[in-house]
Amino acid sequence: MQSRRNFIKKAGIGALGAYLGSSFISSCTSHNVKGDSPFSNIGLQAYSLRDLLTQDAKLTLETIAKIGYSHIETFGVNLADNSFWGLKTLELKKILSDNNLKTYSGHYDLSKYLSRKHTDKESVERYIDIAQELGQKYVIAPVTPMDDLNNLKVEDYQYAAEQLNKAGELAKKAGITMGYHNHFWEFRDFANGTKGLDIMIAFTEPELVTFELDIFWIEKAGLSPESYFKKYPGRFSLWHVKDMDKNYTAPIIGEKMDNLPFDSLINTIKYTEVGTGHIDYINIAQHAQEAGLQYAFVEQDDIYLANKFESIKKSYDYVQKFLAK
Repeated sequence: MQSRRNFIKKAGIGALGAYLGSSFISSCTSHNVKGDSPFSNIGLQAYSLRDLLTQDAKLTLETIAKIGYSHIETFGVNLADNSFWGLKTLELKKILSDNNLKTYSGHYDLSKYLSRKHTDKESVERYIDIAQELGQKYVIAPVTPMDDLNNLKVEDYQYAAEQLNKAGELAKKAGITMGYHNHFWEFRDFANGTKGLDIMIAFTEPELVTFELDIFWIEKAGLSPESYFKKYPGRFSLWHVKDMDKNYTAPIIGEKMDNLPFDSLINTIKYTEVGTGHIDYINIAQHAQEAGLQYAFVEQDDIYLANKFESIKKSYDYVQKFLAK
């Protein structure tokens, strides 16, 4: 059994290595001097390559850097040994440094911390310590409690906001800012037309809590990012830049859909490389200053190309050609 597992592991790494053939590497963007905008120095949410990171984290990170990305957003810390994808925190930090990559932000599971129903909260302090060790500026709560999405109430969002304020006070002492990353359900309407994200923004202190706007999800909710930038200027320090397949643009919020099981909505969602889909990033990028944007990350939750590096390179090239200044 052990030899079979080793074979599978080696085969997987071999497939990963095949992505790095000379033709691919030679086509990677050269490291010219970049501008200072968030798009010139675009990052990658590492979750986009989660399978490859599991196979060979070092090789995957090296290739991300060769493509031209300036930084990564981490995810999936293992608190048992303070590691990411099999790399201890200091190992990860060295690999990033060796490849001229930074990490300014990380996603850290705070779903129980934000939940009114759970008493076994995650340790914000542990996350802050790890973020500080990596040199990150933001600790991001990536999602609300997932156990009962269709029954989130106004009080749940108010509680989450209060919790984020408390975490923000702890983080501020370490020179770090707390943040929250949205999906689509935060845009569902309550009886008075208020939305969950509006509640969280209204009940959090701007000096303690920022927001990472996932452009895909607000668009999939049938709303415009620009409207939120105008309504809440300066509150969106981070963006997730990912695109929507042109054949899957129908919104997934509304009276008929808000009570459907999450699994029933999956078939209405499809991602694509930035610049090849439905979302007008050229226009949205014009509002970066109004939003308060500091860092942007390419992300693709599911990649359908066989060569996943080719996918993130397509997105990178589009950002550099059309959004970077």
